[in-house]
Amino acid sequence: MEETISVVGLGKLGAPLAACLAAKGMRVIGVDVDPHRVEAINDGQSPVYEPQLAEFICKANGRLTATPDIAEAVAASEITFIVVATPSESDGSFSLRYALPVCKEIGRALSAKPGFHLVILTSTAMPGMTGGPVRAAIEQASGKVAGRDFGLCYGPEFIALGSVIRDFLNPDFVLIGESDPRSGAMLEALYQEVCENAPPIVRMSLVSAEVAKLAVNTYVTTKISFANMLARICERLQGADVDAVTKALGMDSRIGPKYLKGAISYGGPCFPRDNLALAALARQVGAPADIAEVTDHFNRAQIRWLADVASAHCDGQRTVGILGLTYKPNTDVVEAATGLLLAEELISRGVRVIAYDPAGNRKAETFLEGTARIAACAEECVQNAEVVVVTTPWPEFIHMRPEIWNGNRHNGSTSRVVIDCWNVLGQLRGCHGIRYIRLGCAAQSHLEPTPELSSSLA
Repeated sequence: MEETISVVGLGKLGAPLAACLAAKGMRVIGVDVDPHRVEAINDGQSPVYEPQLAEFICKANGRLTATPDIAEAVAASEITFIVVATPSESDGSFSLRYALPVCKEIGRALSAKPGFHLVILTSTAMPGMTGGPVRAAIEQASGKVAGRDFGLCYGPEFIALGSVIRDFLNPDFVLIGESDPRSGAMLEALYQEVCENAPPIVRMSLVSAEVAKLAVNTYVTTKISFANMLARICERLQGADVDAVTKALGMDSRIGPKYLKGAISYGGPCFPRDNLALAALARQVGAPADIAEVTDHFNRAQIRWLADVASAHCDGQRTVGILGLTYKPNTDVVEAATGLLLAEELISRGVRVIAYDPAGNRKAETFLEGTARIAACAEECVQNAEVVVVTTPWPEFIHMRPEIWNGNRHNGSTSRVVIDCWNVLGQLRGCHGIRYIRLGCAAQSHLEPTPELSSSLA
């Protein structure tokens, strides 16, 4: 008999997870309170924007269905994933206000169901939450005991929007927090069946896994910020190039090259929140939170710094164009995206802004509430701005013809300033009508070395 899995929450992570499991041969029942997502799944369509999702729903070949009824899905399955939002509180910690009602519904369904059922919380949670309120909610509603009558695991995913399916099927490692060995073994067996790259699987207590999830992402944000700090230093040292520096760093096996790119702020729905959550946890238990707090402070300051760079090339009559409103390519998510935050900062300074993103225009327009002009295409954005900042390295921007970038003939200016945050537009260097500024490199920098530093280097 084929295994049946229920997935509660068909959003940016839940829908791809459900599609991957179904494409691998399992029967999957998705659950969501949004009728449009349920309808989309049952019609064989993608309920959210994510590359390859439509393809994997098709590969599921009818094994993926959806319902708004949690009890129905739990009754018909042996394993349930909870993939609902855990929004941030004012102190940076995560809230279970959406997860706990789901846990109670699952518990009620389990009360009338014989046999052992495994429940996995995939949503990011504060340490102590899975074994605390989550477990209590299921036990109270079911009248059953975790580890004896049902299994409970914490199984967070380390994925990036825009590559969720690839990351889920080919993870660097799988992290499992378990209420008991039987539950952990069940989830491990599932991942061994689904993952395509035979990843290492680490099993531990629920609370250790919750700490590990926050720790991994916070360490990555620290690494990103360190590379960005190096970029700001190299911009003030004649002949220095941050890419050369980080390439050397990445060759050290103690460091590694991933996420070691001197550019601009990290953003998105995970990195900033997990960093703040780890800092909140440290404060709650009376431990120092300095590194996480400084990383967050430095990251936020990069937005103001980039606004300073763009503003330095503006006068009262100039417009800044922003190419990239999503936090990374291949997603429509604008949450904490550098381009969106830069637009807001520049607008607060009275600078005119025009912006464009291949996937994020609609969502960004909602955030900006008419304060910026949203262009219909990249060329419109470039041609109507004297200063253009490339904040997201979408392939569409990288492959634009140089003549599109060239000059500002419509207002009599002789050159257009292009600020390349990711070192992806090297073809513009030396082009007529373009003043090309590459971040992290003094040779093309907008910042000259201070007199004191210049003399010391002579």
